[in-house]
Formats: sequence, C-alpha cells, structure tokens
Amino acid sequence: MLDDLGRREEAIEAYDKALEMKSDDHETWYNKGNALSRLDRQEEAIAAYDKALKIKPDKHEAWYNKGWVLDKLSRPKEAIAAYDKALKIKPDDHEAWYNKGNALDDLGCKEEAITAYDKALEIKPDKYKAWCNKGMTLDDLGLQKEAIAAYDKALEIKPDDHETWYNKGNALSRLDRQEEAIAAYNKALEIKPDGHEIWYNKGWVLDKIGRQEEAIAAFDKALEIKPDKHEAWCNKGNALDDLGRQEEAIAAYDKALEIKPDDHGIWYNKGIAFNNFGCKEDAIAAFNKALYCSEQNKSSDSDFIRKTIDKLKAEINYSCTTKFLKNS
Repeated sequence: MLDDLGRREEAIEAYDKALEMKSDDHETWYNKGNALSRLDRQEEAIAAYDKALKIKPDKHEAWYNKGWVLDKLSRPKEAIAAYDKALKIKPDDHEAWYNKGNALDDLGCKEEAITAYDKALEIKPDKYKAWCNKGMTLDDLGLQKEAIAAYDKALEIKPDDHETWYNKGNALSRLDRQEEAIAAYNKALEIKPDGHEIWYNKGWVLDKIGRQEEAIAAFDKALEIKPDKHEAWCNKGNALDDLGRQEEAIAAYDKALEIKPDDHGIWYNKGIAFNNFGCKEDAIAAFNKALYCSEQNKSSDSDFIRKTIDKLKAEINYSCTTKFLKNS
C-alpha cells in the first residue's frame, strides 16, 4: 500500500519489519525488490528478488523483474537468462519475450531478437512496441522493406507514435525513397514538433535531393531545439557551401568546431568551403587541421586528406609558376 502511494522508503521499512517476523515470505521479498527498483537501488533489488526465488523458484514475476533490472543495468546476458527462467514457467508471457528481444538486440543477436519479437507478437499481436522494435532490428540487418512493413503494422495500432514515423522515414531514406521519407518525418513532426533528430534527418534528406534552402531551414529548426548538435551545424555548412554562400558556410563550420574541435570531417569541409571561396592558403590550413585530427583519432581518412593537401599545393605552385611566366 505504501509502495503504491509512492512512499517507497517507508514501504521498505515495513517490508523489513515483516521479514523480521517471517523471513521466508517470498511475496514480501518480491515486493521489497520492486520498491528498491523503483528507488533505482537496482543491486539491492536483485538481491531481494534472489531471496524471493530461493524460497519460491517458480515465481515467474520475480524472474521477469530480475531480468528487467539486469537489462537496465546493461547486463543483457544475465537478463536473458532471467527472462528464459520466467518463460520456462510462463511461456505465454509476451512482455518477457519482448524484453528478451530487446536484450538480444543489445547483444547484437539480431536474428534471435526478431524471433523473440515474433513470439511476443504471436501472443499479443497488437503490441505496437514489438512491431516497432522488430522494424528497427530488421533495418539494422539491411532489410528495409521488411522493416517498413513492421513499422506500418505498429502505425496501424498506434498512428500517433512519432518514433515509429521517424524510424520509417530513416528506412525509406536508406532505400532512396526520399520524398516518402520526408512525408514520414513530417508525420513525426506533427506529433513531436520539438524532435531535433527528426528535423536533422529531414534536413539531411532535403540536402541530398538538392533542396538546400529547405534543408537549411530544417537544420535551423534542429538547432533551435538543440544548439549544441554539431552535426546540424556541419550539414548546414555543407548546404550553404552548395549554394555558393561560403562565408556563411564557414561560420556554420566554426559553430560546429566550437562544439567538436577534434572532428576532422568538419575541418575538411571548412577547407573545401575556403577553397571554393578562393582562399587556398586558408583551405590548406584547415586541411592540415583535418589531417592532424584524423591522425590523432586513428581515422582511415588520413591518406585521402593528405592527397587533397598535396593536390591543392600543386595547384597553388602551378598557378604561381604560370603567373610568373606570364609576367616574364
């Protein structure tokens, strides 16, 4: 009762009093575990569930809750073992199958995760989260068409879920169905207009299909919500550079570099903008910074950046020689 009222510390004290009188009451240990978990005292919660399970090893709820806590602590292998114990006792527990799927996905066991989601959906076909998570796992496997079908199932059940619309947009974009992706992002934004990731991905797609002005507007929306999103500043810079607005592009890259000064990609793009603007020495300076950061980060891009620097230096030398000959 105290736990239900949110008075968990008092509830734990009451459970402890009860356990002093009857230490083998599995329900009290189980309820104490739940109260501890709600207080984010997860290790103590596991210890309480273990006490309950020592007394009543077939209490599937205790196995399930133990699994949930282990998953929360980023211990997916142990979580799966606990879910399996729960499912051995109660094989039709759709929540245990669903959460087992999540834990398997966290471990990178994608095919097994899909099997677990399918089990959950056999039992509860209207569990939209299982459809959505199955879609994300399929997308990770490069099965975008199947992922979209799963997202559509989720949206039949819960059409106002912005995350599903967003994930559907991502899958459509990977299939190069960019106009459909934008439509999906717009649906997500109708539901969650402050979704900075949605605005950012919409901007990325708009830039990809040559609609730079709209892309910049989308990046600006993302940055209104999350001004420290360096990727949005960088891609805004890219769109501005594509439009020939190099000074604004360089200013956007500088904003990105204030947030992430060791990102060699931003330095490289800044160098491109300087070069496009005719400032070749500044371009070389930016490329050199890109190379330094790339080497520090042990990136595979270092050779490519070196070649860019060498090519630009050769262009400058050729230009100087040509001018000298013309003036001779």
